[in-house]
Amino acid sequence: MSTLTDPIADFLTRLRNAATSHRADVKLPHSKIKEEIARILKEEGYIAEYEVDHSTRPAVIKVTMKFVNRTPALTGIKRVSKPGLRKYIGADEVPRVLGGMGTSIVSSSRGILTGRQAKRENIGGELLAIVW
Repeated sequence: MSTLTDPIADFLTRLRNAATSHRADVKLPHSKIKEEIARILKEEGYIAEYEVDHSTRPAVIKVTMKFVNRTPALTGIKRVSKPGLRKYIGADEVPRVLGGMGTSIVSSSRGILTGRQAKRENIGGELLAIVW
């Protein structure tokens, strides 16, 4: 097993691959930040459900994908800030994804937030990913 330099990008890539291959569910390695990203994806309606299984070592997150008329609800996901090039934004610089139809995910001092929450709370941070 090779060492991952960007586990968040790996998490997002596995979700993207599961959606495009029409997989019902996918198991992913657990971390607190991945769990928070999964929580945001569920709240925004991109995935149906997620649950953390601490009984296994290492712990895993089981994500159940959401499909609408056999079309995945998660059509695209892109990692913006990378380990080699971090992307920090202010509250007024939060991008609109697909004219407001998508979601941006921001890591701030108040935790992992959506772009709308970050604008509402007038807080910036690291732009992790955009989802549509």
